[in-house]
Amino acid sequence: MIAHLIDGTYELFRHFYGLRRFTKGKDRPYGAVVGVLQTVLQMIENGDTYLGVATDHVIESFRNRLWAGYKTGAGIEPALLAQFHPLEEALTAMGVVVWPMIELEADDALASAAHIAAKDKKVEKVAIWTPDKDLAQCVRGTRVVQIDGRRKTIRDAAGVREKFGVDPPLIPDLLALVGDAADGYPGIVGIGAKTAAGLLNTYGPIENFPPNILGKQRKLALLFKKLATLRTDAPLFKKVETLRWRGATPAFAAWTEKMEVPRLLERAEKAAGR
Repeated sequence: MIAHLIDGTYELFRHFYGLRRFTKGKDRPYGAVVGVLQTVLQMIENGDTYLGVATDHVIESFRNRLWAGYKTGAGIEPALLAQFHPLEEALTAMGVVVWPMIELEADDALASAAHIAAKDKKVEKVAIWTPDKDLAQCVRGTRVVQIDGRRKTIRDAAGVREKFGVDPPLIPDLLALVGDAADGYPGIVGIGAKTAAGLLNTYGPIENFPPNILGKQRKLALLFKKLATLRTDAPLFKKVETLRWRGATPAFAAWTEKMEVPRLLERAEKAAGR
């Protein structure tokens, strides 16, 4: 089997802004939610029935206490923010396993789920569906891969090294040095991507750097590495069989009616009947 782990927060953003091209600025209350449901249901229809979706139930996490500039919910459009919780509820009604994260982030849930699934001998491959560079640290050989569904790319460990210049375990160190604007930390002044990769390939992780390399910025670099390192200890599930989709729940009919997409219920029932 293949375990599919989906970044629900990314998918919600993607569908919300994708719809903007067609709605002329008039956001549908559940437009992005419907888009994500269609994406997940299409995977199920294609036979990918072992799957889970991670979401940011609240935007903030423990990382906000470590770094004042870390990303928050500020600036997220109200029309988009209002669809976060309905997405979780609608997915659950559709019978899909959802991990709504509060103290941790959706990325931590994906990392934890990948860690658990990869230990199961019945799992042939773990596919993490997100283009987020943070998740590149979870890639392992060809067994745990990262998929960008929009660009139709699959990245294994060799692909991560080709893209970033370092092996997957060093991605948190790379991000610590070069920064991550999306997450709100700047990296170390004067160190670009090429220099960072060179240092990491020469010395290994930041902890192994000679004292003169980072000087007074060493402590800051280690803090940024802590921000960039995804948690793999979230107790999401014990057995991968938990992720198997077994059909929509009775509550899904009300959701499709509320969202005015009866076709989704028909498709879910047909998929369950196969």
